[in-house]
Amino acid sequence: MTRYALAVDVGGTKMEAALVSEDGALVDGSRSRQATGREATIDSLTAAVRAIVAHALAAAPVGADIVGAGVGSAGPIDRAAGAIMPVNMPLARGFGLADAVRTAASDILGREVPTTLGHDGGALALAESWLGATQEAGASLSIVVSTGVGGGFVANGAYIPGATGNAGHLGQVRREGGLTLEEIASGPASAAWAQQQGWTGATGEDLAKDAAAGDEIARAAIERSAKAVGEALADAATLVDLDMVAIGGGFSRVSADYIDLVQQALTASAAHEYSRRARVVRSGLGDEGPLIGAAALVIR
Repeated sequence: MTRYALAVDVGGTKMEAALVSEDGALVDGSRSRQATGREATIDSLTAAVRAIVAHALAAAPVGADIVGAGVGSAGPIDRAAGAIMPVNMPLARGFGLADAVRTAASDILGREVPTTLGHDGGALALAESWLGATQEAGASLSIVVSTGVGGGFVANGAYIPGATGNAGHLGQVRREGGLTLEEIASGPASAAWAQQQGWTGATGEDLAKDAAAGDEIARAAIERSAKAVGEALADAATLVDLDMVAIGGGFSRVSADYIDLVQQALTASAAHEYSRRARVVRSGLGDEGPLIGAAALVIR
């Protein structure tokens, strides 16, 4: 009998759930999403969890063996307590996300559903190592460059959570002028910087369009983001001895050469030959990666 995991991914703008089979495939019709955002509260997140969990479980094949629930969340998280303290959802600090998913799933299925919480970057890294772009890596980091910047580590196929589950929180490392990487390189931060230089657009999508049309400020914002990411990755590769980094997230697709720009900055900035060898690749799983990784927390 095929085993399935309930997968939940919680981010700064949305949360999603789906059923994922033991071979990493999302069950047709099981995926849905609810909005989160800076105004999200513990009550609104609890209601959103119940809605997406109910939708996912309603799509379960007859007789499906649902072995547990895996949850990846924007952090920081407290893995032992099953709680989250998300940077981009300040009103939801301390939300017992693991318990909310467990309770919703257990109520629907009529039995206790084992639930594991992980950092969303770690879940993505596990997915990429399992089925994506870093399958051949001995030590890899997978990151998302989007509304925020985050990541996670895998070594020899095993997820490395760290002491509290937050290993790989690359977006909050400090860069130029005391700013965090996220405050420099994320989509919203890049758009804000471009506006300060006189650009009249509003979003990362606008940056992509205008840069492609030859707008020098929009292009400079993209290059600034990629350079900051590459330099941070050079530090990570030097510290942890990485051989591969996978990059996903909406803003990483802001230009066709974004990954190449990051690679150039990493290679130029890395302190040693071994860290200069770290290879930057595009995420192999697209927007399904976080859900596949969440499922992998319990099904692998």
